[in-house]
Amino acid sequence: MQLRIRHTTGYHYEKGAMASFNEARMTPMTTSEQYVLRSRLEISPTPWSYEYRDYWGTTVTSFEVHDPHQDLTVVATSIVDTQGTPPEPHGVAWDALETVQDEWCEFLAMSSWVAPAPELLTELAPLRESAATPGDYATTVMQFLHDRIAYVPGSTEVTTTAADAWRAQTGVCQDFAHLTLGALRDARIPARYVSGYLHPSREPEIGETVAGESHAWIEWWDGEWIGWDPTNAITPGPRHVVVAKGRDYADSPPLRGIFSTSGGSELFVGVEITRLR
Repeated sequence: MQLRIRHTTGYHYEKGAMASFNEARMTPMTTSEQYVLRSRLEISPTPWSYEYRDYWGTTVTSFEVHDPHQDLTVVATSIVDTQGTPPEPHGVAWDALETVQDEWCEFLAMSSWVAPAPELLTELAPLRESAATPGDYATTVMQFLHDRIAYVPGSTEVTTTAADAWRAQTGVCQDFAHLTLGALRDARIPARYVSGYLHPSREPEIGETVAGESHAWIEWWDGEWIGWDPTNAITPGPRHVVVAKGRDYADSPPLRGIFSTSGGSELFVGVEITRLR
């Protein structure tokens, strides 16, 4: 499948900004499951900019605007070929995880974003005891969380933690990802945060432009990295476009920075996705 993604985001400054300094993570990755044919980032006002790959392999555009401005607008346009052949779990044994604890130690870290609520761990304990392999436990936990947490757009904030979402029993894709990561890492299963885009239609029509979504899902280790979309309880496929990977949301926000102003600011976001073939 070939997808064109147009992601528009930025800030409106209530009293204008004297200067702003930002990082954008809006350029899709080229991986074994997707290939970036074209990607362009347009920023207004025109800034000084520098592009690099961060520690996690994500393309980052760092930019600075030193002139007074009322609005900051970033438009990322990409064309990506995606495939529907994700890797299959290998069914590794529990003791096999001990050999990768050092290699993937960063994806076992229990940050405040992903740390499970004690009440959740109590409910997960019998599931862990009865799981024959890490893969069995992972699939059981992911279905458990999907069944228990209600997907409610706007029910949480970008700063909501996994423990907050569990207690509220509602969340959005970021919360589903953080909840799943915490549950797997507590069992010493390496797991990482993935962010990008999702075409909302199960059968996208060629040439039709639709309102897309910034989306988050996870990958967990079972001999190799296996993807899972806990919000929709599906394996990521051609409708998913990977932009960034890391330990949690803090490693992969689409736009992050600081600015100088005497007033407030308002974030705006819009995503359009078109299937080209």
